Amino acid sequence: MAEVRFYDVSKVYEGDVHAVNDVNLTVEDGSLLVLVGPSGCGKSTTLRMVAGLEDITEGDVHIGGRRVNDVLPKNRDIAMVFQNYALYPHMTVYNNMAFGLKLRKYPGQEIDKRVHDAAELLEITPLLRRRPRELSGGQAQRVAVGRAIVRHPKVFLFDEPLSNLDAKLRVQMRVEIARLHERLGTTMIYVTHDQVEAMTLGTKVAVMRDGYILQVDEPLGLYNRPVSKFVAGFIGSPPMNFLEGTLERKDGAIRFVSPNIELKLDQMIAAVVGSHVGERVYFGIRPEDIYDSALFPEAEEDNIKSMHTEVVEPLGAETLVYLRAPGAGEDMVAKFDSRSNPRVNQDIQVGFDVTKAYIFDRETEESLTRQVAQDGAASS
Repeated sequence: MAEVRFYDVSKVYEGDVHAVNDVNLTVEDGSLLVLVGPSGCGKSTTLRMVAGLEDITEGDVHIGGRRVNDVLPKNRDIAMVFQNYALYPHMTVYNNMAFGLKLRKYPGQEIDKRVHDAAELLEITPLLRRRPRELSGGQAQRVAVGRAIVRHPKVFLFDEPLSNLDAKLRVQMRVEIARLHERLGTTMIYVTHDQVEAMTLGTKVAVMRDGYILQVDEPLGLYNRPVSKFVAGFIGSPPMNFLEGTLERKDGAIRFVSPNIELKLDQMIAAVVGSHVGERVYFGIRPEDIYDSALFPEAEEDNIKSMHTEVVEPLGAETLVYLRAPGAGEDMVAKFDSRSNPRVNQDIQVGFDVTKAYIFDRETEESLTRQVAQDGAASS
C-alpha cells in the first residue's frame, strides 16, 4: 500500500493544449479517491500520469514517498483496469490473469495460488477455463480486475471500468469494487464521469473541470457544501435547480427576486449574504428540497408558489415532476415522494425548503452560503 501525492502537476500537449493544470492532491494510503468530471476535463490524463502512460509536463508525482516521474510503468508497482478490459482473446481466463506474473518469472506455485485466490475473491473460479468471447460484460470486467489483483500492487488505477456495462451490471460492479476495496485496503484511484459512481464509491471525491481540481471532499461534503455552482450542479441526481435573480431587502427580510419567482431567504442564509443585497446571484435548490406543499406544512406562505406541471416521471418510491413558473417561467425539477400524485398539465402549490438553498455569486459562480452548511454540519 502507498500514499500517492501530486505536486503542482500539469500536462500540456502539443499546440499549447493544457489538459491538466496545477494539480496538488494527496491520495491517502488505503483510501479510494474518485476523480470525477465531464468528458475532457483531464481526469483520465491525471490517472495516466500516475501510471506512467503520459509524461508529466510540470510538477512531480510520488508513490509511497518515491518520485516516479522518470520511473517506467512496469516499475511503479501499480495495476490498472481499463474501460475496454484489454483481455487477450486467445488465452483462457486463467492465463489472462497469470500472464503478467509469468512475465515477471514468478514461480508456478505462487502464480497458481494468486490466480485462484483472486478468482475466489471475485467469484469467477468456474470461469478460469473459458476464453474472453465466452464471457458476459460483467464477467470480463471481473477478470480484468482479477488480473490487477494478482499483482498485489501498491496502487490500483481504474479508468472508467464500468462504462461499457448495462445499468444493472454497473450497480452490481460498483458494489463489488466497494467490497474489494474494503477487503484489500489498498490505495485506489478511480476515474468516472458518473457522479453516482463517484458518490457511492469514493472515500474522497475530486471534482475536475477544464484540467483543474475544483474541490476535494467526502461525498456528502460535496453534496452539502459545494464551493461553486459547477460543483453544486454536477453532484446530485437530478441536478440542482438554478434561478438567476437579485437579492433584495423587503419587509424586514432578504429575498431572492427573479422575474417570475420571489422567495424569502432563511435567516441563517440571509445573515451570511446580507452584504450582497442588490447584487445579481444564482439561487440554487435541489429537487429533493422542493415539495408538494400539502406534504410540507413547515413552508412559510412566502415560499409556497403556484407552478405548472410539464412532465411527470413516476419512479416508484418517488416521482420526478418537471415544473414551470407562471409567465415566461423558469423550468425546475422536483423530487416528490410517493404520497404525492401530481398530474401532467395542471397547476399545483409547491413549497420550497429555503433552509436548504444555496446562493452563488453571479460573476465568479462561487458559493456565498457554504459557511452556512459548514456551521450547520458542525452543530448537528
